[in-house]
Amino acid sequence: MDSSGSVAEPLKPPAMRWWGWGDPAHPVALPPHALGFLRETAGIEPRPRAPVALGGVRLEPSRLSDSLLEQLRAIVGVEGVRDDHEQRVVHAAGKGYPDLVRLRAGEPEGAPDAVVHPAGHDQVRAVLDLCARSSVAVVPFGGGTSVVGGVAPLRGEHGGVLALDMGRMGAILALDGESSTVTVQAGMRAPALERALAVRGLTLGHFPQSFQYVSLGGCAATRSAGQASTGYGAIEKMVLGMRFASPASEISLPAMPATAAGPSVRQLLVGSEGTLGVITELALRVRPAPRERIYEGIFFADFSAGVQALRTLAREHALPDVVRLSDEQETRMSLALAGAGGAKGRLGRAYLGVRGYGHGCLAIVGFEGTPEDVAHRRARAVSLTRACGGLGVGRSPGAAWLNGRFAGPYLRDDLLSQGVMVETLETATQWSNLQRLHREVGRAIAHELAACGTPGLVMCHVSHVYETGASLYFTFIAGQSEGDELGQWRTVKDAACRAILDGGGTITHHHAIGRDHARWMSREVGSAGVDALRALKSELDPTGIMNPGKLFELSPPG
Repeated sequence: MDSSGSVAEPLKPPAMRWWGWGDPAHPVALPPHALGFLRETAGIEPRPRAPVALGGVRLEPSRLSDSLLEQLRAIVGVEGVRDDHEQRVVHAAGKGYPDLVRLRAGEPEGAPDAVVHPAGHDQVRAVLDLCARSSVAVVPFGGGTSVVGGVAPLRGEHGGVLALDMGRMGAILALDGESSTVTVQAGMRAPALERALAVRGLTLGHFPQSFQYVSLGGCAATRSAGQASTGYGAIEKMVLGMRFASPASEISLPAMPATAAGPSVRQLLVGSEGTLGVITELALRVRPAPRERIYEGIFFADFSAGVQALRTLAREHALPDVVRLSDEQETRMSLALAGAGGAKGRLGRAYLGVRGYGHGCLAIVGFEGTPEDVAHRRARAVSLTRACGGLGVGRSPGAAWLNGRFAGPYLRDDLLSQGVMVETLETATQWSNLQRLHREVGRAIAHELAACGTPGLVMCHVSHVYETGASLYFTFIAGQSEGDELGQWRTVKDAACRAILDGGGTITHHHAIGRDHARWMSREVGSAGVDALRALKSELDPTGIMNPGKLFELSPPG
């Protein structure tokens, strides 16, 4: 990789469990005492449930003709077209709760008729052209990490559907060190890019919880926000240019540092979720890799005090690069899962109790950069949080968070294997509305869980902070309604979404719209906004083959 444009060969994407998250060899992540905590605090009784064997997953036969498969092979090569059982199952769903419930039971909602692996932009264009002429839906597939139904293989009104797996398009095309930009194929995985940039002393700085598996094209297509977005910015701040293939045409946008050339076409394509076409290449802003990292914990007497401290940091332009504030319930859960035994743990609890923080909230703050920059920014932030009632508790909580920052999905899978529902959703709103929205959404979730006969735990944290407001990331845990797991999930999810929109929040801060939020889109952008986006789709995708049912609800047949 260099500024002349030579291509760095892609690394093989990491393996992924077909029935859940992550490395198939990953050990059980659930601490032994966790189920006891859930039983004691929420009355959740485990009911162990193993996923079915891969061969037991039921799929309908492929609908694609031999002739069409041969035409696809002529474009991407014989090895680039797969319609075997395993590949169809792997691409049958993302990693959302309803996806995994169906997969583990061996009953996915559907599966692609074939999986196509293009090796470059021209192959993508040719595949889209063939599918448009043949009325075959196309679902772009990066890391497959969507938790909102973004890669569900929906056919819509078309005769078939294929998954367009971008895994072969994972190369670095160019690195312009002088301009601090890197150009990659859209299938480039985030860890592979970080490893390559580290050799040059650089970083992209994009670390979503799904970091270990995401593709950069998928991040851009879903408007992803990494855990360090408070400091580095979300992905839309990093995308400077792109190459884009749609069934009707292609768009090439150079890596401009800024432009006033009308409405931003870049920003129309970032977040388009594969509904307009396929991002094939990206030009991204990079930064010097930090030489110093300090992550530490700060306790606040309650959630309100923590929110006011974060608002002060934002107002004074003193925000850390990473900032996460857990509410009382999430703090309690986190401390319980971390282990409560031992003299050190007892001493820590006693110290917090004496200082008046025994039932308080834990914030994790992280500073990255040069040693001088980190020292200056940290001193200012610590002074401001102390003035707001914050109690510093050292670097151990920060180190623990860093060590487990990507472990959440593994914990979810382990709880699913015990018959426990774990789901997350997020939103954002202005500071003046943040605490009210936190209360109302939490109450709505708790009420619906109780109405389902499965009372549980509802937790939340602030995960991304802005000058005018912040995000709220909710997690809820409850025993599954045996025999009606998806009905239970849908009831609670709908109640939470209504509470978010009625309470003045965005329907999603960083999980994207996908399928799960599509019916709420008009509440977010208005019916005229949806019509404008549909008009753009009609221009770029006139036959409607691109990722049906995502971003927009499926239109009625005819």
